[in-house]
Amino acid sequence: MSLAAPKSSVVNGTAFRVAVVAARYNEELANGLLERVVAGLRAAGVSEKNLTVVRVPGSHEVPVAAALVAHQTQADCVVALGVLIGGDTRHHEMVGQSVSQALQTLALASGIPIINGVIVADTLAQARTRCVGKINRGAEFASAALDMAAVKRKFSS
Repeated sequence: MSLAAPKSSVVNGTAFRVAVVAARYNEELANGLLERVVAGLRAAGVSEKNLTVVRVPGSHEVPVAAALVAHQTQADCVVALGVLIGGDTRHHEMVGQSVSQALQTLALASGIPIINGVIVADTLAQARTRCVGKINRGAEFASAALDMAAVKRKFSS
C-alpha cells in the first residue's frame, strides 16, 4: 500500500448499510483495525442498526463470511479486514493473494463493493503502524466503503 492515500471525500453515511468482516488472528492488531473502521463509519453517520460486524478465525475465512453477510444484510458495501505478518516463510503472501483474488471475484460477481482491508506486512512493526499506529488504514477503509456505497446507490437507482 502506498503512503500517499487519496484525500477522503466526505460522504454522509446515514443512509448506508455496511458490513464489516474481521479476522481474529493477530488479535490486537485486527481489533485496532476494526475499531478504527467502525469509528470512521460511525463518525460519518452510519447507525448501529445499519452496521453489521462479523468476526471469523483468520483472513482465509474472510471472503466466505463477506459473501454471506453481503447477501443476508443487503449491505451497500462490505469491509473485509485481516492482518497477515511475514515469518520464516512466504505463507502470508500466499494467503494475502488468495484472499485478495476471492474478495475481488465476490465484488464483481455480486455487484456489492468489497473493500479489501487485509493488511499484508513483512514485519510486526509495519503491521502495527498500519493497524494501531500513525498510518490510519482503518479510517481509509471506512472512507472507501462510504465512497463505494454511494457509487453503488447511484447506479442501482
